[in-house]
Amino acid sequence: MNLLQHYQNQHPNNEFYLPRKKQLGESSKINIYGVRGAGKTALVVDYLLEYNNKEILYIDCEDPNLYFSSLNYLNLQNFITNNAINILILDHYSNILLDEIPKVNKVIIVSRKNIKRSDFSPIELFPLDYEEFLVFERGVSPTISFNHFLKLGTLPMMARSTKNSIMVLKLFLQSKFTSQEQSLLILLAHHQSKHLTINQIYTYAKEKFKISKDWLYKTIKEFKEEGIIYFIDDVYQKGGKKMILFDFAFAKYLSINQAFIVQFDTMVALALLKHHIEFKTLGINGYLNENKELIISAPFESEESIWKRSYKKFSLYKKYNIQKVIIVTVANQYEYKIEDIEFEALPFYEWSILNDDCMDE
Repeated sequence: MNLLQHYQNQHPNNEFYLPRKKQLGESSKINIYGVRGAGKTALVVDYLLEYNNKEILYIDCEDPNLYFSSLNYLNLQNFITNNAINILILDHYSNILLDEIPKVNKVIIVSRKNIKRSDFSPIELFPLDYEEFLVFERGVSPTISFNHFLKLGTLPMMARSTKNSIMVLKLFLQSKFTSQEQSLLILLAHHQSKHLTINQIYTYAKEKFKISKDWLYKTIKEFKEEGIIYFIDDVYQKGGKKMILFDFAFAKYLSINQAFIVQFDTMVALALLKHHIEFKTLGINGYLNENKELIISAPFESEESIWKRSYKKFSLYKKYNIQKVIIVTVANQYEYKIEDIEFEALPFYEWSILNDDCMDE
C-alpha cells in the first residue's frame, strides 16, 4: 500500500480528552508548538473531529515507516491534489523534513519549537494550568484537588493516571528523552530553583557523567527554546539566573529529596509563565512583575511570621518601589499594610485563577 494512502486511512484517536483553553482558530496555516507532553497532539486530534476523515491527511513525522522513506514535496502535493485533501497535519515536525510546505486549504504543523515562519500563526501550548487541571478532577473538593495537583503536576497524561503516577513519569522520561538528556535532566532537577550559569551546569555535569561542552550548550539552548527549562532574570542578584524545569512534579520525580518549598515556589513561577506575566526574580525574595508587585511563596508561614519578615525586608521593598506584596500560600488568607505598601496573602488556587482572569481582560 502507498504510504500516504496508509496515512489517510489511519487516523489517531483520543481515548480520553477534556477541552483545553487554547483553541486552534480559523487560520489556514497554524503552527502549534510546545514542550513534549503538553498535549499538542491530543488538542489537534480533537479538533479533527470537525472534519470528514476522507479530507484529512495526518502524518506523524516520527513514524518508523518514514525511516527509510522520507517525505517528498512533489509526491505529497500530488497526493493532496488527487485525493481532494483539505487539511494536512504534520505532527512531530522539524524544519529539515520538507523544503516546501504543500498547498492545501488548511495545514497544521505540530512541533516542539516555534518553526518561526511568518506565513504560519504560532500557538504555544503549555502543560495544564491549575484551572485546566480542575477540569480533569471533575468536581473533587478544592483541598483534595490542590493536593492532587501538588502530587501529579501539570502533564495531561498525569492528570489521567492517578494510580500509577510513578510509572507514567518513568515512561515519559524514557520515551521522550535520550539517555544523555535524561542524565542532564536529573542534574538540573537537583539544582531546581538555584541561580546558575550554563558554565556552572557544565562543571556540575562533567563531574557526574561523560559529556562534551558543545553538546551541553547546544542541548541547554534547545531545552530553553522548547520550554523544558527556564532561566529567569534577576534584578537583585548578579551572576547566574534562576533555573526551573517545566513541571514541578516531574522535577520532584527526578530528585526525590527536593524540598517542598522548592516545589511550591516552582509552581508559582510556572503559573506566572503560563499566564504570560512578565516578571523577574528579586534575589531569593520573590518574583517582581511589571506592576511593581512582589510575589512571595510562603506555603505554611503564619501571618505573624510574614509580618516580621516584611519589616526586616521593608527597606528593600522601598528601594525597588514595590507597590504591593502578594503572599501565595497553601491555605492561609489575610492582609495588612505597612506604610504605603499593601500585603495580601492568598491560597494558590485562588491566586492562580485571579491571574487567569486578569489575562482574559
